[in-house]
Amino acid sequence: MAAGGTRAVCWRDACRVRAAAGRGDYSSSVMDNPVPPPPAEPRPRRRDRHGRGMRGPVAPPQVPLSASRAEVFADLVQDSVERLERRWPQLSEIEFMVLEVPRFDPAGDEGWGDEAVPLGGTTPAHEGRPARVIVYRRPVEIRTKSRDERAALVHEVVVEQVAEVLGLTPETVDPRYGED
Repeated sequence: MAAGGTRAVCWRDACRVRAAAGRGDYSSSVMDNPVPPPPAEPRPRRRDRHGRGMRGPVAPPQVPLSASRAEVFADLVQDSVERLERRWPQLSEIEFMVLEVPRFDPAGDEGWGDEAVPLGGTTPAHEGRPARVIVYRRPVEIRTKSRDERAALVHEVVVEQVAEVLGLTPETVDPRYGED
């Protein structure tokens, strides 16, 4: 017995007394219930681990930031073609393409030898297929530092290839060819 006539009760004894009285304690009620099974399908995450909502896209689709480099490059080629079509309406019959890199076939006639990697190429019209002007994206991007330089080089390549298809000089196709 403790001083003052009260009986000292240990914590374990108190828990047993409460459980016997029917009130139960936290540990026994938690331990008696089985663990619920995990859900069959994972629920979609609505929040991140810090309690914040899921993040949206960095920029809306209409902002140039969300356009890929390939899309921006294709737009540069399209702008250049539209600029030339005003002067040369027959360009509507030519197919313009953007490819990543040129094919290299050392055994074939297209071997480059000591030449630099081509920035563009042409395919003549044959058997119902239109003539093609091809601009290679990666070689052009590697040779330029800014968007303005890239736009100027793309236009030069398009003018050179159109001149080759039409059998003219680049200066005839675009009088501003070669100007900085």
